[in-house]
Amino acid sequence: MSNGASPSSSSSSYFHFLAGLASGTTSAVLLQPADLLKTRIQQSRESARLVPIVRQILSGPSPLTTLWRGTAASAVRTGLGSALYFSSLNALRRLVASSSSSSSSNFSTNSALSAASAIRNSSSSSSSSSSSSSSSSSTLPRLSPVANLATGALARASVGMVMMPVTVLKVRYESSFYNYGSLAGAARAVLARDGVRGLFAGWGATVVRDAPYAGLYVVFYEACKAWLTSTSSFSSPSSPPPSSSSPSFTTTTRPAPLLQREEVERGKRTKTMEDPVASARVNFVSGAAAAAAATAVTNPFDAVKTRIQLMPNEYRYMGQAALRMLREEGAVSLADGMALRMARKAISSALAWTVYEELIRRAERRWDD
Repeated sequence: MSNGASPSSSSSSYFHFLAGLASGTTSAVLLQPADLLKTRIQQSRESARLVPIVRQILSGPSPLTTLWRGTAASAVRTGLGSALYFSSLNALRRLVASSSSSSSSNFSTNSALSAASAIRNSSSSSSSSSSSSSSSSSTLPRLSPVANLATGALARASVGMVMMPVTVLKVRYESSFYNYGSLAGAARAVLARDGVRGLFAGWGATVVRDAPYAGLYVVFYEACKAWLTSTSSFSSPSSPPPSSSSPSFTTTTRPAPLLQREEVERGKRTKTMEDPVASARVNFVSGAAAAAAATAVTNPFDAVKTRIQLMPNEYRYMGQAALRMLREEGAVSLADGMALRMARKAISSALAWTVYEELIRRAERRWDD
């Protein structure tokens, strides 16, 4: 994906929505047992050990049905949520990239020392930017770390609010505290007991968890991809550099050794992008590493959110819930389910982002053709 406008913005949004829907639904269905176990661990300190919970489920009458309990809600939440998230993230990043590009262009024009040097610098910058954009394994415009953090956080927080009712029903349905026969029955029970407000229980903790998580994830993801792409284990060391006859290389004033290294790096990135296996490998490893790191940072908010959504009468809001958990159970309660959540998030994010990026890459190539 380039930083410029696509052939059709509506088609681009359509691609991103469908790719997000497919990737999110796939990861949700495959990893539902891990999500259910995390909910059971976080619901109380009395059942905070993973092994006894697994044994209890496996010794029950329908272990497979129990492990995949709540799959429909997870598929709707994660599938539709991923579709909305990826499409909105793409729109935000394109908007920021376009705005930054316009501002940078105006600044460069006003600060040029001479007409000749301005033309040369503009030609070199344009060629370099085009090469960098086209050679990246990412389908997203390349932004600064701060812009990555802001766009990821805003997109995730907005989608989280929209999907909050589904999230509440999913958590209630997965928990052993309630014996709902169906999601419709769960919705009726929540509305009868707590009203519409009950469908948004834990929204504060969810936003505080999701916004930093998504922002940090995008930052870690893009940084990890940039590092992996430049290493010999993920890029062919014998990748040929771009032709030195390009105008962007003949007009540069960089020292020859530095120029040679930059050409080699561009060759590696081009090789990675053109090789679908190498690109998928970079995206998968980057997605897993970024998700694990971001999950570790935000897990306390996830633990608080789960308590509020399961027991809204006892844990009324984020501050009160966190203080009560610390007072009664200690700081360890905020780490409940962290290892399981890190493993699940690493796998689900790696799958979701790899499938998403690959679908978008193929769709946009076919569209361009």
